[in-house]
Amino acid sequence: MQNLILIGGGGHCKACLDVITSTGQYNVIGVLDTFEKIGQKMLNCTIIGTDEDIEGWVKKDCLFLITVGQIKSSALRTKLYTHLKQHKAPLATVISKYAIVSKYSIIGKGSIVMHQAVVNVDSQIGDNSIINTNAIVEHDVKIGNHTHVSTGAIINGNCQIGNHVFIGSQTVIAQGISICDNVVIGAGSTILKSIDTEGVYVGSPAKRI
Repeated sequence: MQNLILIGGGGHCKACLDVITSTGQYNVIGVLDTFEKIGQKMLNCTIIGTDEDIEGWVKKDCLFLITVGQIKSSALRTKLYTHLKQHKAPLATVISKYAIVSKYSIIGKGSIVMHQAVVNVDSQIGDNSIINTNAIVEHDVKIGNHTHVSTGAIINGNCQIGNHVFIGSQTVIAQGISICDNVVIGAGSTILKSIDTEGVYVGSPAKRI
């Protein structure tokens, strides 16, 4: 088993811990968060330090996973990712035992595929991204870095999703759609046309607000 340090305690961290446990591949050493939280428990793990301790854990051959959630903005996850890369910290790629991920797909460094998610053949997920519970990524889909496909969202085949994108719960994206960087799609939306302008989109069919 590989030793693993988590970055960020909170609700998403607890969900990640459950996924990590299901894999049987990692020994979670602890969680890094703010100084005030040191000593607090996160399920069966403890908050053991802050971001300032990253370099020391790198020297101990630990892997890292960012477990801060991403609601709308990816700014914090991206900042933490950059910080880890600056320290040459190796990132884990975590795939739930209960997910269905094609052996012909690619999952990037620091990304997590959660329970009951599906990533189909010839799809590619970028770095530091989240494919959340029950999300479906169909065949030949490309998803960029720092992107969150939320619970129950469906991305149909041959879609191209950019970097720093948030796709809300139960969103449906039609076949062959392209979505540019820095887009937020509200929960329950339907995307029937490609999006080439950053912003927030909601509704069925979705419109920019």
